[in-house]
This record gives sequence, structure tokens and C-alpha cells, in this order.
Amino acid sequence: MWRDRLSSPAGAPRRNPSVPRRFSSQISQGPYNDPRGPSRASSTSLLVSPSDSTTSLSSPARAPNGGKQASTQRLSPNGVPDPLEVLNGIIGKYTKDQDIPGFDTKPSHFVEVIAFDGLSLEEFVAQTDPVPAKKKFGSDTERQTVQQFEQERDKFQELHTSITGCDNVSESVELYLNDFQTELGAVSAEIETLQTRSTQLNAMLENRRNVERLLGPAVEEISISPKAVRAIAEGPMDENWVRALNEIDARTTSIETKASSSAGFKAIEDVRPLLTDVKNKAIQRIRDYLVSQIRAMRSPSINAQLIQQQRLVKFKDLFSYLSKVHPVLAGEISQAYINTMRWYYTSNFTRYLQALEKIKIYPSDRNEVLGGDPSANRTGNILPGGRAGSAAHDPFSLGRRVDMLRGGNQQAITSYLAEEDNAYHGIEAPFRNFNVALVDNISAEYSFLTEFFSPLTFHQISRKAVEIFEPVYNLGKALTKKLIEHTTDSLGVLLCVRLNQQSAFELQRRKVPIADSYVNGVNMQLWPRFQVIMDVHGESLKRVGSNTGRSAVSALSIAGGDDLKQSSAPHFLTQRYGQLLHGILVLSSDAGDDEPVSNSLARLTSEFDSLLAKLSRNGTDAKHRERFLFNNYSLILAIISDTQGKLAVEQRQHLDEKLKNCSKR
Repeated sequence: MWRDRLSSPAGAPRRNPSVPRRFSSQISQGPYNDPRGPSRASSTSLLVSPSDSTTSLSSPARAPNGGKQASTQRLSPNGVPDPLEVLNGIIGKYTKDQDIPGFDTKPSHFVEVIAFDGLSLEEFVAQTDPVPAKKKFGSDTERQTVQQFEQERDKFQELHTSITGCDNVSESVELYLNDFQTELGAVSAEIETLQTRSTQLNAMLENRRNVERLLGPAVEEISISPKAVRAIAEGPMDENWVRALNEIDARTTSIETKASSSAGFKAIEDVRPLLTDVKNKAIQRIRDYLVSQIRAMRSPSINAQLIQQQRLVKFKDLFSYLSKVHPVLAGEISQAYINTMRWYYTSNFTRYLQALEKIKIYPSDRNEVLGGDPSANRTGNILPGGRAGSAAHDPFSLGRRVDMLRGGNQQAITSYLAEEDNAYHGIEAPFRNFNVALVDNISAEYSFLTEFFSPLTFHQISRKAVEIFEPVYNLGKALTKKLIEHTTDSLGVLLCVRLNQQSAFELQRRKVPIADSYVNGVNMQLWPRFQVIMDVHGESLKRVGSNTGRSAVSALSIAGGDDLKQSSAPHFLTQRYGQLLHGILVLSSDAGDDEPVSNSLARLTSEFDSLLAKLSRNGTDAKHRERFLFNNYSLILAIISDTQGKLAVEQRQHLDEKLKNCSKR
């Protein structure tokens, strides 16, 4: 309590009240005027210090305006400044240099000395017996001051409490600021440490980047992706597997190159065992896959081209890799493929050839030559089934048979249609279908071989292709021999020659050279047979011309008997010869000079001219003979008038000369 603080503690020494005390000296020595700065103890605490006495001290009081000092003293503890001065200093109302009203002037009735009689202020105030006015207070003003002080005591106490609280808060703030300063110093030290560490880390990062920039490509060249290894060992055979294989192949090439060079390092030796295991696993899986696909081609009724395009060509990198890392195994697999496809094409073309053999061919007859006996043809050339061959087939007329050579349909007839076909055809029909099918299959197979077996050379691929189709070539040659061996159909043989040339041109257009030997072999069969047939025609004409008997003349005449002597109409042999010549010229419109057609046709023409000359001699007079020759040559010229080519021009020139000779006679 405020009162307790103002009262003197028990047993404390009391100061002599008679010692004078001046307020000016007390004020000048207060904490607010000390030039050394305020002390840490509050001025209020000095006011209420328990060591100070509450007994008033006697001091000479100055009378107003320099008058006589009063005999009484103001009530003030020892060593404590004037409370009013302290309050005015706190609230900033007055300063040391300002004049305090009434400070130096006091009322005349002011009692300077009050006798407390050893009582405290509270005890003194609480006395029941009133003290004489003069003894207690010097005047009413002093009494009012004391009463006012008592009334505002609580305010002073609250002010003191606030100041004490402010001191405590200031002390706590000071402690907080000191702690904050300490912590700030620690944080600053940590920041400096972090900055140093950051600098070190940046230097380490830069060094790492430099090392990575230098070692990155080298490490990349010898590293193997786990994903690629897993795909090779466990993944399905698809595009991802092929990509993984290419990655392993690239890594293998790089590692082997570095291992063989002087710049090799220890990391390569660590990777090579793993790389060897991966290579062995890849070789094993490639072998199993290729063998399974080759085995699938041996299944009955399988389309090998589907397997080639969808399962082999799509993964052609497999064989390329195998031929690089294991050439022996690659050679064994390629030989297994060749054997399989050799069997495949042989069996399929054998069945196709059996179907083509069921196509009905006009039978050949020895009398189907220019000098043959027509009466023998009428009785002997009867085809199976009761159909007359002469009515359905004219061996000397080309007719629509040329459509097979000029037709836009380049597809071979199927086995089913060949077996179900009941019509009769020339020898060129089965020949064409077999060779068209052969050309298509050769082209497809050669294209596959060059794409799938790309690591092999051109000559190696060609030898493998020939090895595959060699049995089929033999089948084709056997078919050709069977068709032309006993025939006298010169137009049919020449048609086969042109069809064979057409196959050769198609193979050249497709850039497939592996069938050249077959084409040349077929040509070696066709051309000699054609020459033989042309010679047979010529021999037949020579034989007719050399036979001068009446039976021969009757056989060669149009009406029979001796009508030849009386008629100048063209002979029916001229019609045969003109049709045959027309067919040969149509089929030879693009013939080269190196073909044997020209020589064979020249011999035949010479024999026919000799025959007409002999027949013309049977006439009655020269005019009749000239008319007969003119009519025959005019008929031949009319028949071949629409032909083109070098041979056609030569034949027309020859006929024109014959006609001119007839006119001159």
C-alpha cells in the first residue's frame, strides 16, 4: 500500500527534524537533472524508499518577497524530491528551466513545521483528537493540500504501478532485444555458413557438369538400357523387340570398337560379359522365331507369301543381326528356308501343272501341213467327245488366238477353272498360264529374297533363287516339250515364242534376272521346233510339186478332176499359204533381224512359188497361166495387206514383183 511505503519501518533511525533541508538542492539532485543519465531505479521508488524517514525536517522557510522565514517546515521525506516536481516532470508540464507558480512563494499562513510526534502519516491523519491548528498545519491551504493528496492517493498509487509495469516491460523488452540480437547474430553466422556451403555446392555442381559433359557420351556409348535387356530376354517379337535389338547392336559395335582401341577402360570389361549374355539370348530367340516361321510354310494349303510379308519381311533386321553376329547359324537358317521354298514351289506347281494338263488341246495331225491331204483330215481329225477338229480349229489361221498375246488380262487361270474348263484350246493356252504363274511367283520370291537376305550379295541371292526354282524350271521345260514335241501347229509354236519373249520383257521390267536361264532354255526348245515345222510345210509343198500323177493333181484341185486346166481361180493351197503367212507376219511385226523366222519364211515362200509355177504349167495357154498366177498372188497380197513390220514389207515387195512379172508376160 501507498501508506505503508510512506511510513517508516519499525526500528529505522529517524533523522533530526531540526536539520534544515532545501528543496532546490533536492530537486537539482533528482534523477531527471543528473547529467550522467537516469538511473535504473524509478524516481517514485526513491520517494517511497523504506529507508527514508517520514518525519518532517525543520528548515528555514523564506517569507514571501524575501520576508522572514517561517518557523514551520514542509512535510518531506529525507532525500526525496518534491512530488509535485516529479509529477510535473513525468507529465511534461514543467521543466527545470520553467518557473513553477507558487514554488518560491508560499502563503503567509503556511505552517512549515508540523509535529508528527513519532506517528506515521496515516496514524497522524487518523488521530481522533484534533491537534491545534497552529501545531498541525500552518494554514488552511496546507490542510487542503494534504486532503487533496489523500484524495488523489489512489491515482498516485496507480501511476506508480503503471510506471513499475513500464519498467518491467522495458526490462522484458530489453531482454527480448538482447536475445533477439544474440539470435540475430547466430542467424547471421548460419547465413554466412550457408553462403559458404552454397558456394561450395555450386562449385561441386559445376565440376559435376563438366565431368558429365566429358564423360556423358563415353558412358552413354557403353551403357545398356535395362528396358532393352528386359525386352530382349522376355518381350514378345514385335517392333519394340526389333528396336531393342538395334539398340543392343549399336551398343555392341561401340563397345567392341573401344575395346579394340588403345583408349579402352575398365568399365568396358565390366559391361562385356553382360553384353555377351544379351547377344546369346537374342541369337537364341531369333533362331527359334525364324525356324518356327519356316516350319509354318510346310503346312498344307498355307500361303507362303503371307508369312513372308507379315512375319519375315517385317522383321528383316533379325536375319541381318544374325548374319552379323553368327554367320554360321544364319547360313543354316537360309539353307533351311531354301529347302522349304524349293519343296513349296515344286509341290504347288506340280499340282498346278496337273490341273493345266486337263485343259483340252486340239490334237496334232501329220496332215495339218500346207501340202496335206484334206480328205485325210476330214476322217482322222476327230477330237474326243465327237467334235470335229476341222470345224473348230484351223491350224493355218491365226484368228482370235492372237488375243492371248495382246489381251490385257495378265492373270493366270486358277487350278479350279482349269479343271472345269471344257473348251478346246491351242498349245499356247497351258503354256501361257504356266509361265504367267511362274513369272509372278519368281518376282514375288526374288523381291522377298533381296529384302530379307539383304546382307547377302547379289550373286548369292541369285544363286539361292535359282536353287529354289530349279525344279519348277524343269517342270516348265517338260511342259513345253510335251506341247510341241509332235505338233505341226507352226502358229501355236510361234505364239509360245512370243509369249516366252513377253515373259522375258516382264521380268526385265520387274528387274528379276534369275529366270534368264529358264527363258533362254525355253527359247532353245521353241525355235528349233518352229523351224522344223516350217521345213515340214516346205517339204509338203515340194512333195506335192514333185508328184505329177493325176491323183495328185485331182487332190490339189478345187473342183477335182481336170478342172485345173480350165479354171484360173486361186488354188485352195494359196488360201492356206496366205492365212499361214498372215499369221506369221502378224506374230512377227516386231521381230528382230536375228530371229530364224525370216530364213524359214524365205524357204517356205520359195517352195510355194515353185509349186505355183508347176501348177500354172497345167494350163492350156500362156494367157491362162498368167491369169492363174496373177489371181493367186493377188489373193495372197490381199490377205497380208493389213500386216505390219519388216517381214510384211518384204513379203509385199516380193508379191508386187511377182504381179509385175505376170503382167509383163
